[in-house]
Amino acid sequence: MDDINRTEAGNEETARRENDSWIKRHFNYECYMTFLNGCYSCKWEAQRREKPRRPLCCCSLRERIFYPWLIMSFFLSVILLFTWVETSNEYNGFDWVVFLGSRIWFFWSLVLLSVLGILAAYTTMLVVFGFLLCWEKNELYLHWYHKIMVLIVILFCSFLMWILLTFWRDRWLTIGLSLQVFAPYIHLSSISAMVLLSWPVAFYLIHLEGEARMRRNQNTSERRRNKWCNMLTKLRVLQVVVGLPFLLILLCLYVVPFGTYSPCVQEKDKLAPKPDFFGHRGAPMLGPENTIMSFEKAVEQGAHGLESDVQISLDEVPFLMHDYDLRRTTNILEVMPNASDEQSSFFYWDFLSTLNAGKWFADSWIKPFFGMKPLSEADRERARSQKIPKLSELLQIARKAKKMVIFDLYTPPHSHPSRSSYIRLVVSVILDSKIEQHLIIWLPGSERNYVRSKAPGFQHIGRLFTIERLTKEKITRINVDYKNLFYDGLKEYKAANININIYLVNEPWLFSLAWCSSIHSVTTDNIQVLKEINHPYYFMTPDFYMFMWIFLDIISAVFIVAIFYSIWLRESRSEKILQGITSYTETPSVRSLHEEVLRVEETR
Repeated sequence: MDDINRTEAGNEETARRENDSWIKRHFNYECYMTFLNGCYSCKWEAQRREKPRRPLCCCSLRERIFYPWLIMSFFLSVILLFTWVETSNEYNGFDWVVFLGSRIWFFWSLVLLSVLGILAAYTTMLVVFGFLLCWEKNELYLHWYHKIMVLIVILFCSFLMWILLTFWRDRWLTIGLSLQVFAPYIHLSSISAMVLLSWPVAFYLIHLEGEARMRRNQNTSERRRNKWCNMLTKLRVLQVVVGLPFLLILLCLYVVPFGTYSPCVQEKDKLAPKPDFFGHRGAPMLGPENTIMSFEKAVEQGAHGLESDVQISLDEVPFLMHDYDLRRTTNILEVMPNASDEQSSFFYWDFLSTLNAGKWFADSWIKPFFGMKPLSEADRERARSQKIPKLSELLQIARKAKKMVIFDLYTPPHSHPSRSSYIRLVVSVILDSKIEQHLIIWLPGSERNYVRSKAPGFQHIGRLFTIERLTKEKITRINVDYKNLFYDGLKEYKAANININIYLVNEPWLFSLAWCSSIHSVTTDNIQVLKEINHPYYFMTPDFYMFMWIFLDIISAVFIVAIFYSIWLRESRSEKILQGITSYTETPSVRSLHEEVLRVEETR
């Protein structure tokens, strides 16, 4: 009798160990379940050690209704986080837009990035904990604190999504461009991720198959047999729901290169020369924007040209200023706070020339760009002394350094004395500076015939015009937003031999995309970083990509088959042990011996 009990106990212990999860074998299962329930349900009482035996769908109707909302919050937060990460090139523009409304300069883009990261991590944690609890066959109960937070996440993310779709549609264009650059790497990484994902999928599918086989082989009454048939149907449905999407996604990843396009996948001999740089308002990460220091820093960094913004003062002096008021880049709040909201062009040059245009850059604890390198003490002192420059001062720098000049010319307000003559005024200032005319890239679209007659050497540049219009106006250059160009006419412009300059390019991946797309020049704030790039990032030849694609497909297929086979082999051994125990304990002699032992122990 003792030998029988010991043998049976040993077999049961072996089967239990074979079927236990790796968590139960290597960790304190009680602490593990307490942690899961505490985080998910805010129930921190110690949980029992044994895994409860519950049906396949053990959650209440309320939890089953709410769980899709949790999944929705997860997807919304992750999509928005991915969107914001991929559009990092636009962070400074976003901060400037928020500044216009709040009058407070701060890294609002990074604040939003942090919030989205926290929300994505929070919803991911809840989804993962809910899945683990279901895996351990525990009933789900999401605490009402979490439910309120999930609804807040959905409302907040829906509001942000509406803003992006309504006011910032070009963000989605940037995402599309980033996917063009990263598509080969995302594809190869996704195949690797599917190999890792195949382990839990295989374990779940084979576990369901083993459970279905065991139920099918059991001989029971007609009533219980009908109940188990329904259970078998549910098990098969679960296998299809889990296995079919996994198989379809894997097959799509195996053939996706046939339908993808990346400019950075091309032959080395077809790679165009490195694009030239136009310093956007100079070098605004090295000196205060639109100041002499900033333009001289851009020249030192090897800029091909200098970009700026020109406005006209009340006494008809062209000066350099981007914003419509003077609050952000000057000390007007200290000098004349009551006039700080006045448009920049409604001041006389005598007053504008007295304003400091560099202390905001040198002394403010919040810099205009995140990640700027600290200024040297000499540069800090130099920045503190910067003033608003005139257009003629910029022209002198460009003339001496033989650099090209391009600028946005702001139309003066209706009541401004130069409203009707500002084009002629600026042309006169340029001609008086004695700069070589071919160094001027003329962007304003007004009075081109007059400009051509007075300065025939100017290089005229257009916007996103049609080829017919460019040909009619004899324009061979365009200056366009990169988001619009890549989706509208890039091939046509290149076929027509149009020289292309795109703005605003600050991120290395975007510069690499421009390089691989044979863009001639870019306008950038980040010239000191981009100039160090000697070869486009994420570049690969078609042969190398094909080799990696086929190699990973074969290796991943072998690994996935091996994973499924090893788990199937392990489950088959466990099933044989359980069948042996069942057949042994169900024999009449063993059953009678067990009953006798139980009666003896009860009498004691």
